[in-house]
Amino acid sequence: MRFPHGIPGFSAGLGFCAVILGRLGCGDMDLTDVSAIVTGGASGIGAAAAEQLAEQGAKVVIADLQEDKGNELAGKIGGAFCKVDVTNTDDIVNAVEMAKSMGPLRVLVNSAGIGWAQRTIGKDGTLESAANLDAFKKVIAINLIGSFDCIRVAATAMSTTEPLEHGERGAVVNIASVAAFDGQIGQASYSASKGGVVGMTLPIARDLSAVGVRVNTVAPGLIDTPIYGEGDASDAFKDNLQKGVLFPKRLGHQHELASMVLECVTNSYMNGETIRVDGGIRMPPK
Repeated sequence: MRFPHGIPGFSAGLGFCAVILGRLGCGDMDLTDVSAIVTGGASGIGAAAAEQLAEQGAKVVIADLQEDKGNELAGKIGGAFCKVDVTNTDDIVNAVEMAKSMGPLRVLVNSAGIGWAQRTIGKDGTLESAANLDAFKKVIAINLIGSFDCIRVAATAMSTTEPLEHGERGAVVNIASVAAFDGQIGQASYSASKGGVVGMTLPIARDLSAVGVRVNTVAPGLIDTPIYGEGDASDAFKDNLQKGVLFPKRLGHQHELASMVLECVTNSYMNGETIRVDGGIRMPPK
């Protein structure tokens, strides 16, 4: 007996499974009434992620230094604002305690970060014109060490939550950058910090698997954010930037990054991975 679709019963079985999985959402983490922390959540990609998490039913703590924007967004999405400097462990603990008071903490999005552009050495051959070492340390402290501190504090709280059906307790998503792979001239500190985030993703995922906490990283490309300003000069600058994007020929939108963050949170089979969301760009040296 021949079957028109190859292996006997295989295609039919897949179709049946697809219907069942689609109907049940098998493997998806339900965010209804759980709490989530988004560092750097008052603006940019962090704000977009906070909004999408709230749309799925999560109670979101906006952990940021921008009080006005943070409180405004928290009010809009039914969350809460906590003033957090990610280089201060006490601030991180405060955010975690606030989240725990709102529901079981199951989500951390590490979106807080800064950039700094400087060449390694100056043009005059003097040490004084070389890169500012304190600036390098500050970028590492915020982007890399701050992210790790948030993970260790939040994951400790997640480890005490009641496990879900398959033993899952939570999910961490870090925001890195394609600069982790394609760092440009002057981006040594930024690329080092984001490369560190990428590098620690798998070992931390392996570590936290013991308590059912997944860890993934999203690496954005060129995203259209308010950092580029407004007006003709800004538009011209962005037009030049997007020339290197493979397809589509434009800068990315914040909601496109946030949707990948949400997928990493809710898809229970996503773990230990770094995903580029960049339109296929590979950054040139400058």
